Amino acid sequence: MTRKLFLTALMASIALLSIAMTSGCAKKDTKPEIVKIDFAYYNPVSLVLKEKKFLEEDLAKDNIKVEWIHSLGSNKSLELLNSKSADFGSTAGAAALIGKANGNPIKSVYVYSKPEWTALVVRSDSPIAKIEDLKGKKVAVTRGTDPHVFLLRALDSVGLSEKDIELVPLQHPDGRNALEKGDVDAWAGLDPLMASTEVDKGSKLFFRNADLNTYGVLNVREEFAKKYPAQVKQVIAAYEKARTWALQNPAEFKKILARDAKLNDAVATRVIQRTDLSGPVIGDKQKATIAAAGDVLKKSGVIKKDVDVPAIVNALIDPQYGITAK
Repeated sequence: MTRKLFLTALMASIALLSIAMTSGCAKKDTKPEIVKIDFAYYNPVSLVLKEKKFLEEDLAKDNIKVEWIHSLGSNKSLELLNSKSADFGSTAGAAALIGKANGNPIKSVYVYSKPEWTALVVRSDSPIAKIEDLKGKKVAVTRGTDPHVFLLRALDSVGLSEKDIELVPLQHPDGRNALEKGDVDAWAGLDPLMASTEVDKGSKLFFRNADLNTYGVLNVREEFAKKYPAQVKQVIAAYEKARTWALQNPAEFKKILARDAKLNDAVATRVIQRTDLSGPVIGDKQKATIAAAGDVLKKSGVIKKDVDVPAIVNALIDPQYGITAK
């Protein structure tokens, strides 16, 4: 009997030890080996973050590496997130809404800027002077981005829709080239390309409205956020260092943007002037702006009519990982 009790106790001890060892391994596995994050010329703060290596320095303490991926537009950033090629991606708020509504499992967790980064652009000699003049004209735009949403909202404001124009889907750099070559009549532009064509070619921003630009937001894959919440907070903290540094060092900030995006000083200055870095907290303001864009997107058929926009916006905006209002 004593021997049986001893063996039973021994087996129980082995089982408990096995559970403890398994739990220990699980804890070790709660950190990723690498964090994949995008950088983009339409997100100048990301260029500072990449340059100053704030994220690398912080994650190195936990032996986590950083992989940088270049994003050409919000639509490309969303593709990177959806394919798991990136863990974090920078987009416009309305673009993130489109992605979320289409099943892209993301959360918007931080505001990297409030930019006036898009407007409707024509060549210097164009007779187009108002939104109504676009009827029947060729307009270049990158679908699923803030310029696309801006164009739709501009058209809607005068009783027009995408059906009233000949929309030419092009990536942002190709849209600029098409405008300058005369292949299209207008372009829904995006900085810094928009500022470049202004300065270099005399192109005109014939319709501007800063309030129709949705915020620049940092998105994270939901799966990554659930599995590695501490790393989401680390990324946001590093972004805050970069944002603060940019505000404190405006001349160097401009130099980084000009060098990386290959801009001259006049263009870089214009981009910086149109970029507000003062409000990093994500919450109700972004929800209201993005929801307003969502209504027009439903009306235009970009988002399906049966989509509950407020519900999607609430599921998208997630402030729990970031900084809070003071």
